[in-house]
Amino acid sequence: METALTKPGPVPFAEAVKVWARVAALSFGGPAGQIAVMHRILVEERRWLGERRFLHALNYCMLLPGPEAQQLAIYIGWLMHGTLGGLVAGALFVLPGLLAIMGLSIIYALFGQVGPVAALFFGLKAAVLVIVLEAVIRVGRRALKNAVMVAIAAAAFVAIFVFHAPFPLIILAAGLIGFAGGAAKVPAFMVGGGHGAEAKTEVADADTVLGEETPAHARPNLGWSLRISAVLLVLWLAPVAALGLTLGWDNVFAQVAVFFSKMAVVTFGGAYAVLAYVAQEAVETYQWLRPGEMLDGLGMAETTPGPLIMVTQFVGFLAAFRQATGLPPLWAGVLGGLLTTWVTFTPCFLWIFLGAPFIEALRGAKALSAALAAITAAVVGVILNLAVWFSLHVLFRQVREVGLGFTTLDVPVLSSLDLATLALTAAAAVAVFRFKVGVIPVLLASAAAGVAWYLAGGLA
Repeated sequence: METALTKPGPVPFAEAVKVWARVAALSFGGPAGQIAVMHRILVEERRWLGERRFLHALNYCMLLPGPEAQQLAIYIGWLMHGTLGGLVAGALFVLPGLLAIMGLSIIYALFGQVGPVAALFFGLKAAVLVIVLEAVIRVGRRALKNAVMVAIAAAAFVAIFVFHAPFPLIILAAGLIGFAGGAAKVPAFMVGGGHGAEAKTEVADADTVLGEETPAHARPNLGWSLRISAVLLVLWLAPVAALGLTLGWDNVFAQVAVFFSKMAVVTFGGAYAVLAYVAQEAVETYQWLRPGEMLDGLGMAETTPGPLIMVTQFVGFLAAFRQATGLPPLWAGVLGGLLTTWVTFTPCFLWIFLGAPFIEALRGAKALSAALAAITAAVVGVILNLAVWFSLHVLFRQVREVGLGFTTLDVPVLSSLDLATLALTAAAAVAVFRFKVGVIPVLLASAAAGVAWYLAGGLA
């Protein structure tokens, strides 16, 4: 027999700020973990909104490029307290990760080649490789519901691994295929997406602070949406234009601003898909950092609160630290990291404030859901490419390029296999896949093992 719930009263803004700070401090574990934390605190504990409204907001955020967990925080903050509520929720969600990654980036840049620090990241690389492999399996189980979705994932992997197709083109093609399949009502494309909240007891919208009605400030208002969007567009793109016009488009700050602005528009599919795109461009095209350093950055992001996409701040930091002229390297790195964070996350506010008032129109849009399903399937192939790419550069000291006439492939030099890394990776894999050990303990244990190997004389 169910017990009727008493509807909570209005939430003071000051209390909401404290709740969002708590959400931010607990936002470990990637988007699935972050969404679960928000669901537990906002739906189950605080009952700000009900299960259906929460999932409707999440589905909209899943349609957008960028980090869906942060966008969900913006959405709910806006729903609760208008524009200021969305700004505060989104900014607080990012702040802990920004500070943590910035501090770790400075330590890495100054002391990364010092023995104990290098050994620590040596251990982290093995664990992060296993975590990426686990992400392939986790996302694959959710996305590859039938043979058509498996085929899309396989085609995406071949396109990026063999033919080096640009990530945005793969996502665009998958989205168009899915949209067409959904519009034609092909059953294979009518599958669900999203991380899911996994709630044991559904909280009804009627028993929450927001209730079932739409707040007055959240009703469609084209004038407001256009005004706030124009302001955010200027805040996002004006610094990009200013840097390019004053310093030149070949300057590292302008390159960082343009690259990560483009990334903010095209990166559907979550943090690991973003990493595949960043690895393809930042490592191979711009040569801002080395392949193993991408794993170091991901290790930082995995062990700190906030969106995993915050690893891009580490990339921007190293790019400016190493290439900027006219500024002390450390100051250049800090500015590069902050610039990266600005152009990565400012668009998230734009997407929510522009579209959230009109999401009711998306409720029955089956074709859009099908497009999302196809994109998620393609992302599985992209993440698999990332796992293979990381494996080559982590497990082998030498990788060579082999021409095939119509393309080139990176293949490992088998004699350069690093047995210590292989053993540590195998141990991390057993911990994750056999004993279901959590991400943080595996990362910490692997880092400790790396330092122990160094102390035993295993690292030169």
